[in-house]
Amino acid sequence: MSEAAPQTLVKAWTSARRRLEEARIESPVIDARLLLEAAAGVSRTDIVTDPYREIAPDQAATLDDYLARRIAREPVSHILGRKGFWKILLNVNRDVLTPRPDSEVIVDLVLKSIPEGRTFDILDLGVGSGAIILAILAERPAARGVGIELSPEALAVARENAANLGLDGRIALLRGDWTSGLADESFDVVVANPPYIRSAEIETLEPEVKDYEPRLALDGGADGLDAYRVLVDQILRVLRPGGVFHVEIGHDQSADVEALFKAAGALMVETTRDLADKDRVVSGVKKALGN
Repeated sequence: MSEAAPQTLVKAWTSARRRLEEARIESPVIDARLLLEAAAGVSRTDIVTDPYREIAPDQAATLDDYLARRIAREPVSHILGRKGFWKILLNVNRDVLTPRPDSEVIVDLVLKSIPEGRTFDILDLGVGSGAIILAILAERPAARGVGIELSPEALAVARENAANLGLDGRIALLRGDWTSGLADESFDVVVANPPYIRSAEIETLEPEVKDYEPRLALDGGADGLDAYRVLVDQILRVLRPGGVFHVEIGHDQSADVEALFKAAGALMVETTRDLADKDRVVSGVKKALGN
């Protein structure tokens, strides 16, 4: 019996893509490439410039395992244990939400409003993997941050990411229930990506989300607004006068979340859309002293 011909990078990528297409995976070309890169220890450039490089049998076996997991709808970020966000690379697992490009809207808003050399204090409520606050701190070396997280498992992921990025000296990561443990501390900027999926809708989500991501970070209650009702007063309490907040929302929650903040006294409340032109972030300002 003759041995099977060795696999090349281009054959492995093509075969992987076809398997994912047959399984109706949403982004088969990109997912196949990412899994091949990890399994074979190669880069995208290697695949393009050296497509006939052979991969070892153990690398082919690893790729096969990765593909089986992806076909079972495990997210690529969980299979690889990492995910790119903004300009940083983060460790992720089942204990945290996989960072999404939608959340980069918050990062963009903060960076556009604060010059690079300015010193400021930022609070991230429900810090998860640390994606939002770490991306901001990485771009603003004069900033310092605090991240609050209820889940100890998620907090461990955030601490690991902060250390890997060399940012652990500029951020305190604390376990807590929103702002309840912050006493009289105050901040120039508060950001949050709270749970906002309606409870009844969670089972209708893609398997990659409902089967692999933490319910604590998804379930926003019957109307998806439970967290915002709690956060509105808490955010304005810990913001310094003139400070700004940015909170992520579901695409159909802009009017409701804006109304909550306006009723609590926030000023300049507005919604920013994401790259898909969907409502994504509600922002506003705490009244300045003397106004």
